[in-house]
Formats: sequence, structure tokens, C-alpha cells
Amino acid sequence: MSKSIQVNSSQHQYHARVGKGIFRDEVRKILSQFNSSNCYILVDENVERLHGDNIDDAFDGAASHTYMMTVPQGESSKSIQFWNSCLNFLLDNGVRRNTPVFVIGGGVAGDVGGFAAASALRGVPLIHVPTTVLSMVDSSIGGKTGVNHSSGKNLVGAFYQPEAVIADISFLSTLPRNEWTNGLSEILKYGAIRRADIFERAEIFLNDSTDQIEDEILIDLIADCIQIKADIVQEDEFEAGIRAFLNFGHTFAHSLEKFCDYNKMSHGEAVYLGMLAAMELSREIGAEISAEPFLKYRSLYHYRVSKEELSLDDLMEHMKFDKKRTNQHIRFVLLKEWQHPILKEIKSAEAIHKAWRYALNKL
Repeated sequence: MSKSIQVNSSQHQYHARVGKGIFRDEVRKILSQFNSSNCYILVDENVERLHGDNIDDAFDGAASHTYMMTVPQGESSKSIQFWNSCLNFLLDNGVRRNTPVFVIGGGVAGDVGGFAAASALRGVPLIHVPTTVLSMVDSSIGGKTGVNHSSGKNLVGAFYQPEAVIADISFLSTLPRNEWTNGLSEILKYGAIRRADIFERAEIFLNDSTDQIEDEILIDLIADCIQIKADIVQEDEFEAGIRAFLNFGHTFAHSLEKFCDYNKMSHGEAVYLGMLAAMELSREIGAEISAEPFLKYRSLYHYRVSKEELSLDDLMEHMKFDKKRTNQHIRFVLLKEWQHPILKEIKSAEAIHKAWRYALNKL
């Protein structure tokens, strides 16, 4: 079983295919569409270690020359220095404008590899192969690529659409449980801003083991999340308006990640707390919503930092450098009610402090 979602952009139209066991056939189908004897692969080191044989089998004989570079695991790879290494890999090995670049891995590999593909020769064909729940439902869709800067997260990059997205849930079989939970955060975000039925459908993540999740149900959920993001991106490709709704909880989350040096708290963990804070701030401006749809998943999150380790003053200071900030006040994505997000600048520091305190009490 597989599903295909069409994504429309100003650059071109492409498809994201979700299924199980589709990787090899999709790779060969895509390679046959390019008039190139070469192809390039940027692959997450853990994915290469765990799925290297399947990757080799998919590309074996499909291209005359295959060049592969490993992307070290972790947020530290989302740096200008490693982006430059990726560029050197592509350019030193003779990449051409018709040469496909496959980026295989989670959000880190996708972001830095996508930015390298966008930059080499001012753009070479990019194929995303997301291998985590988070990258399947979020980061591989919509064309955002980039790396972190000392001032904050994702501050250097480009909007660059892929030629295709291959989301094969077979890669998820080796995914640690905490990585499933990281992806759950973005799934819950879609429930908050667009489709409240997702809150109930996401209860499959509460199973004792991810092995108990039925393939068809998971494929449907991932495909629906991709469709939501594709619809929003189609309306607002360059984040001039409603695409900002996809950042629900992220202004808080990016501040947490920055405070934790991008290693003590994962993106999904930070987004979960960020959404709790955004819900509390929404209530401060009049929204009548309950946190229960989020709190029923709290037991899945295991934080490596305590409330006492986090400085509210420092978190507020980091917020000032978020790229979504406008003028002197911080702009947030908040909720009038479920499925009705709004953009609002908040002038009251005390209201933001209260939202932080509510979320951090859930650590």
C-alpha cells in the first residue's frame, strides 16, 4: 500500500509518496527520469549503518557512478562548516545541473543536504528520503532548507523545493522510541492548527510498542499530515502569511533548543513544551481550550533537563533573536480555538512569563 500527495510550488510540482517497501522502486523510477550517469547520496550515519544494504541494493546498477557522503548524526551537522563540506563533496565530484542528489535521513540531514543541493551550481535536483517520523510529516515537505547560526536556529538557508519525496516507513523499523515521540509533536501540531481528529488518531503512539502500530493506519496518518502541510505551503510558499501557522509552539521551542545548546533537548521535545506554552498564552488572550488533547501524551516525553536548570530570563532573551520576531514585540502563533490559529504580537512580558511557567511545570 502507498499514497501519493501532490505538492504545488512556484518552482515546480512534485509528489511525496508514502508507503512500505517502496524505496527501491521509487529510486529507480526517479533515476530513469534524469539524463545523468551519476547520482549523489548524502546519508545520515545511523541510517547508513542500519540500512546500508538496502540503500546499496536500491542504487546498484541504476546509475553508472554513485557518490556517497555520510552526515554525522546530531544538530551539530547543521552548521555552515558542514554545509561547506557537503558543497565540496558535490562540486569536487563533478555534480552537474541535471545530477540528482538523494538526501537520506532525518531533519538534520534533510536541512543541510537540501541547502547544499540548493547552493551547488545555484541548484541541482534534490530528492528527499526522510527516515524519521518527524522528517516524513514535516521537514521534508515545503522546501525549507538551512543550517543554524550562533545567533539561533535555522537562520541561514533557502527555500528550495525537492523533485520528489520518498517516505518509506520501512526505515522507521529501527527508529528509537524517543524519535517516534519527536515526530508525534509535529503530528499533534497539525491537530491543533488544522484537523482536530488527528489528536485521536495519534493515540497509536500510546501503544506499548511501535511494532503494534498497523502499517496502513500509520501510512494514512503520515499522508494526511503531509497533505495538510502541502495545502498550507501551496497557499503561502515563502511564509508571508498563513505558512507561519506551521510554527505553532516553535517560538518557545527554538528558545529552549538554543538554551540547551541543541543537544540536551530534541526538536520534538522542545516543540511539545512550546505548544503547551502557546496554548497557555492563547488562553491568556481569551481562547477557551483545554490542554488535555496534548497532556494525554505527556508520559511519552522523557526530558534530560529539569525546570531548575532553565533560566526564564535567558529563555526570554533567546526569544528576541527568533526570526519570526517583528518590531520590538514577539509574534506568536496562537489559537482562537482548535483549528483556528492566529498570528499575534504579544506586548505583555508577564503573559509570556506565565506561559513559560505553565509549560516548564510539565517537565
